[in-house]
Amino acid sequence: MARCWAALLLALLAVATPAHADDISAAGRSVVRVVVIAFGEDGEVVDFGHGSGFAIAPNRIVTNAHVVAMTQAQEGGSVTVGVVPSEGNQAYRARVVTVDPARDLALLELPQGSIPSIPLYVGPIDDGTSVAALGYPGNVDLATARSAEDYIRPLPSTRSVGIFSNLRTINGITLLLHTAQIARGNSGGPLLDQCGRVIGVNTLITHNDEGDSSFAFAVSNRELTQFLRQANQPFQAIDTPCVSMADQLRADQERADAAARAADEAADQRARRAADERARTLAEIEDRRDTRLGIAALLLALSLLAFEAAGILYVKDQRKYLIPVAAAGALLILAAIIVFATRPSIQAALAERPAAPPVATPPPTRFVGRNLCRIVPERSRVTVSSTDPVTIDWSVGGCADGHTQYARQGEVWTRIIVPEDDAAVAATSFNPSTGEYVVTRYLLDGQAMTRLRALQGDSDKSCSPNEEARTILADRQRELAAQLPRLPNERLVYACEREGAATPAGAH
Repeated sequence: MARCWAALLLALLAVATPAHADDISAAGRSVVRVVVIAFGEDGEVVDFGHGSGFAIAPNRIVTNAHVVAMTQAQEGGSVTVGVVPSEGNQAYRARVVTVDPARDLALLELPQGSIPSIPLYVGPIDDGTSVAALGYPGNVDLATARSAEDYIRPLPSTRSVGIFSNLRTINGITLLLHTAQIARGNSGGPLLDQCGRVIGVNTLITHNDEGDSSFAFAVSNRELTQFLRQANQPFQAIDTPCVSMADQLRADQERADAAARAADEAADQRARRAADERARTLAEIEDRRDTRLGIAALLLALSLLAFEAAGILYVKDQRKYLIPVAAAGALLILAAIIVFATRPSIQAALAERPAAPPVATPPPTRFVGRNLCRIVPERSRVTVSSTDPVTIDWSVGGCADGHTQYARQGEVWTRIIVPEDDAAVAATSFNPSTGEYVVTRYLLDGQAMTRLRALQGDSDKSCSPNEEARTILADRQRELAAQLPRLPNERLVYACEREGAATPAGAH
């Protein structure tokens, strides 16, 4: 069944769907414009600046220290810091929590509002790795902005791509040197790997005087994580290498195919062993039958000799020995008949052989009850989610955790959930025979989430034993699935075990 699901997801590669959910676009939901406005004592605007940033938590924003430097230098008057998200219809005021001028990092807080957070990649980065920069370059603003209001109106961030060159140290601070094109205004925005995870904070560019190629520098995550820890700011860190969803699905398909081939080979070996055992049994039976046939023939020959001797004795009128010899001949014939008649039967001998033990099939109720599920790293693609163990309380009839009804598709039960408070769609499946629990997540923009919420409507999540209600749910799930992107952003595969069981379910 795992092979079937992997094949289904691979087949979706060829199907066009309305929504879009590539990893860099998903990361763009967390990128913001940071606007700083200085007012004089008379309330007039005396200075204005802007940069970029990203949400390290729903209400906390990372940016460059020099983006908000005005808040530290202003004398008289006041300075207002605003955060403009990439989508929605409003901007938010922010306050500066802490600043580290040496690292050129600052942490802002939103008293109101919430923005999807983005994780940090803290694993090694190979030279030549593809990277992407997101932010709000000032030269793009100069070309497109028609008024000051455009700077506080939510707009998608600008993407540029390049490669990571190597690490450099400037004034004791570790920086990433890369070739993604950035400009003034990109300061404080994230540098991302191809899975949309932050690997650095863009901070400065080189001058391209006399036609020199320009390069950019980003504060490394080594510096960023130290800054966040010193600020007592929690953050999500991921160290798993970046693998594309297509490659992950292909590897999972190959793994499932290999497991299927191994199962087929094991079945073939069992069949060959059974055939060899049958051939040996038949040979042994034939040997025993031939042996008895030979004995019967010998007894028959001896009986004929006895009768011949009896005839001679009769002719010579030697009655004293005639009867014993004739009786011996009769007994030899009877013995020959008994030996021949009691030869082993091929059909009976084969029927007496012990039957091969049946291949064990897990019962569909094996994982009914509360299960602890652990991530299977080699089969999962994780970009933003936690990999901590999860629980699922499963009931016969497809009820999860006592309140969420799943729809049945063969041996697997599935459910698509479009939450009201999260910008991600979760398509989950559970196989109660194998304990495999799979969560595929689609990180979508606000418009796509609004459309899917409307399509989901007021779908009742409560469990129902009614078969007709489950059929209606399955139809609704198919409608939702048709509107999802062809590939998810994440696929988390869990192996579950009944709580209190000794060993976990295998990674199928």
